[in-house]
Amino acid sequence: MKYQFSRMNAVQSPIIPVVGELIKNSPGTISLGQGVVYYSPPPEAIGLLPKFLNDATNNLYKAVTGIPELITALTTKLSTFNGIEINNQNCIVVTAGSNMGFMNAILAITSPGDEIILNTPYYFNHEMAITMAGCHPILVATDKNYQLIPENIAKAITPKTRAIVTISPNNPTGVIYSEAALKQVNQICRERGIYHISDEAYEYFTYEGIKHISPGAFAGSNEYTISLYSLSKAYGFASWRIGYMVIPQHLLNAVKKVQDTILICPPVVSQYAALGALQAKEDYLKDHIQTIAQTREIVINALNELQGLCTITPANGAFYFFLKVHTQIDALELVKRLIQEHKVAVIPGTTFGIEDGCYLRVAYGALKQETAKAGIERLVKGLQIILSGTYARLE
Repeated sequence: MKYQFSRMNAVQSPIIPVVGELIKNSPGTISLGQGVVYYSPPPEAIGLLPKFLNDATNNLYKAVTGIPELITALTTKLSTFNGIEINNQNCIVVTAGSNMGFMNAILAITSPGDEIILNTPYYFNHEMAITMAGCHPILVATDKNYQLIPENIAKAITPKTRAIVTISPNNPTGVIYSEAALKQVNQICRERGIYHISDEAYEYFTYEGIKHISPGAFAGSNEYTISLYSLSKAYGFASWRIGYMVIPQHLLNAVKKVQDTILICPPVVSQYAALGALQAKEDYLKDHIQTIAQTREIVINALNELQGLCTITPANGAFYFFLKVHTQIDALELVKRLIQEHKVAVIPGTTFGIEDGCYLRVAYGALKQETAKAGIERLVKGLQIILSGTYARLE
């Protein structure tokens, strides 16, 4: 039997499982690869599960957009933390993680052949979703510090452009986009009649006094801004699969069609857990993020030893650094050598759309401080040894 190729052949394969297999074959490897946190959900999340179990109707389908109690709690959170007011022009849709929110948005606003602007380096699942939808990612480079270049974004817009995507705090670079740049992009979207998709999964992870900015809070922006959020990072909810999106009211019918087809309704047990998580004491987020901030300082101090071998761009958000490695070695090959020879794993920059040069994403949120310290020391030593060997061969 002869099989036909499908649209999925054009979609890149996720790199995380590839690196995971390399780690599995190299026991004892410390992973600075996956972007999750080291801690578990707050006890309030687990504490609300008996309430879910005690109501037999919770075994049935619930509202496609989310249970009312959770939507009410999210409305309060958006108002107090993000400055976004829910009104008759916008609405909340609970999703199975913010990746699903992005897919919902792309399917709701595009037709096959349309274009979505991504800033590079991009988040690989965004690029994959756009391609799956039969659309085209249009890549616009950021500057040397991975900041947006609004003028270049504007130049990339064509009659087929449907949205500009921004991620701040950023995955994979850890940078936070300035309020001025986000306002410029948002204004471009208003003037050109396209959407601004703002991925804010790392909204709580900001350091050195920097405040998170939500484009959905800009005056008049709720008619064309799509904001994506997640509990996966800040609340340790990675496997619970709960995120949410704030969308213009006019997109609700389209998003409901997508969500009803793919999901029917967000997992109700996870929604109860999310409702509990949002009731956690203020110290839960504050203390855990402070610990990650301390780990970040350990990572920065260690990476400083690579001056001359790597370019280390300052990053005040998320829990990533994106290193430019001064070598001709292929990024994936370098990742393989770091795992096999030095027992430390990172992610190659090629998976984030950076093909010119060797880049590595270093993630430090998933590990306790001592393990993170050991991992970053292995990375520094490994790069020093590998790169010194490379330079020796070049001489």
